[in-house]
Amino acid sequence: MAATIRAATAGDVSAMHALMYQLAEFEKLTHLFTGTPELLADALFGAHPAAEALVADDAGKIVGYALFFHNYSTFLGRRGLYLEDLYIEPTQRGTGLGTAMLRKLAAIAVERQCARFEWSVLDWNEPAIRFYEKMGATVFPDWRVVRVTGDALDKLAVQS
Repeated sequence: MAATIRAATAGDVSAMHALMYQLAEFEKLTHLFTGTPELLADALFGAHPAAEALVADDAGKIVGYALFFHNYSTFLGRRGLYLEDLYIEPTQRGTGLGTAMLRKLAAIAVERQCARFEWSVLDWNEPAIRFYEKMGATVFPDWRVVRVTGDALDKLAVQS
């Protein structure tokens, strides 16, 4: 693994945004991709940051990223670390970079006294599922993501 894992900086936003689009292509979700570099910069470095990120820097080229934020467990009474995205360029896969990113995030979670470190995976992404399970993660078959967005979100909000 030649790349260095470090905290993202404002100068990494464009490269991260391009990798996010690659992730959307991989997941066949480009029709939902409306984020912009400006929105990403605000989310990471604006007045009220919503998330943090690590990048994999290979001699000045960003070849991967992990975007994460804190959530909270009422049952455990402690915060957790939620990984929104982990993406490594295809040419860098198999180098140990994904493993190193997950280990770094786990270390951040432990350092911050998080009760858990979690993320979602698409049910058809068998290589990722095997990779996560090999690292000690549990994939829950009985939980489903619930989401309200777009017009449905606007309609729900008006009903309040």
